[in-house]
Amino acid sequence: MFASATESFAKANLNRTVDEALAMFEPTVTRAIEAGLKVRGYLSMCFGDPWEGAVPVEQVVRVTKALADMGCDELSLGDTIGVATPGHVARLLRELNDAGVPTSRVAVHFHDTYGQALSNTLAALRHGVTTVDASAGGLGGCPYAKSATGNLATEDLVWMLDGLGIETGVDLAALTATSVWMAEQLGRPSPSRTVRALSHKE
Repeated sequence: MFASATESFAKANLNRTVDEALAMFEPTVTRAIEAGLKVRGYLSMCFGDPWEGAVPVEQVVRVTKALADMGCDELSLGDTIGVATPGHVARLLRELNDAGVPTSRVAVHFHDTYGQALSNTLAALRHGVTTVDASAGGLGGCPYAKSATGNLATEDLVWMLDGLGIETGVDLAALTATSVWMAEQLGRPSPSRTVRALSHKE
């Protein structure tokens, strides 16, 4: 399910209010659960919105809790325009825990507009989050949020996790080579610093 923490983005992306979107999701989630399927709830604009500015933590907690109560197994918190900071991430995760949403059900999805995606991810990891969205070469964006840059680069994430002694099973050299190829197809350099550093070594 792709939900929004803000009214403006819910209107732009789903042509519904936040509550109308939640009502629309409910029967689908119910049918999925009855069929024995897992449901992931994505929540966009958890930290900032291009139309509304900073998004109150309480507002994000309300919508996340609604998705959790609906039966979503996993809740992915999206920093769609890349304005989050580690302190903001830590506060939101604490508030979700206080509202009864366990960290074990939370995932994070950071964009790197201000260069904070990796530090935000580290803040989430330190809180106990173990599911992180990332994209090869830092690809990504959002058609309804023009200021959004790419997602956290998988290569940067893997480099950090390797340094923390966390096994990922990812072949970083092969991934880097693929991202270099993708950047060539797109006609622009990869935004991933790890890709740039490792590719310049060769």
